[in-house]
Amino acid sequence: MREAVLLIGGSYGIGKAIVELIDQDYEVFVASRTKEGLEGMNVNHIPFDVLSDTLDISSLPSVIKGFVFCPGSINLKPFKMLNITTFEEDMNLNFFSLVRVVKEVIGLMSENSSMVFFSTVAVGKGMPFHSSVAASKGAVEGFVKSIAAEYAPKIRANIIAPSLTDTPLAGRLLNNDRKKEAMSQRHPLQRYGEAEDSAHMAAFLLSKKSSWITGQVFGVDGGISSLNL
Repeated sequence: MREAVLLIGGSYGIGKAIVELIDQDYEVFVASRTKEGLEGMNVNHIPFDVLSDTLDISSLPSVIKGFVFCPGSINLKPFKMLNITTFEEDMNLNFFSLVRVVKEVIGLMSENSSMVFFSTVAVGKGMPFHSSVAASKGAVEGFVKSIAAEYAPKIRANIIAPSLTDTPLAGRLLNNDRKKEAMSQRHPLQRYGEAEDSAHMAAFLLSKKSSWITGQVFGVDGGISSLNL
């Protein structure tokens, strides 16, 4: 019997790329608003909106080996143009919804299980116009490191911090050739990210190959967090 992995979000972007990588190796459960994009894949879909629903854990196996939380936001505006409501909305989607789901599922996590979360390169490297998303994802990083410490050695918990990645969420930042070229040139590896870049890291962190890794933040970012051009 295959081990179970639960993804919150997973019908598009990085989440969908993760499902495509692992659906032959695990029994995959995807809790998301829509099943669109998952047609033909070997997954169990649970209708779920992180902002309004309580996850029905009765739809899940009694033991989960892997967990991935994918939902996120990109609000890139000058601080003076952001109001408190924007910060509250980002915090609710990126952090409080995550905490609510983790409270529901952490009791199902098995021995030697793995939890994977997403942050942003902008937490570790200050970037203009990122104050709202960086604040909420910074909360995620602090929370996950605490969970990693509290639940070791039973559960491993790690974070992936991508730079700009070509997903529907980032569509307006890559919607013409000029923007694509400019974003590529910002990164030492001279390209923006693809969903598969972060998906491969997530698959690794879910697997036994990462069994001695926990509490870490992995920059999947084309080198932008640590290298100067």
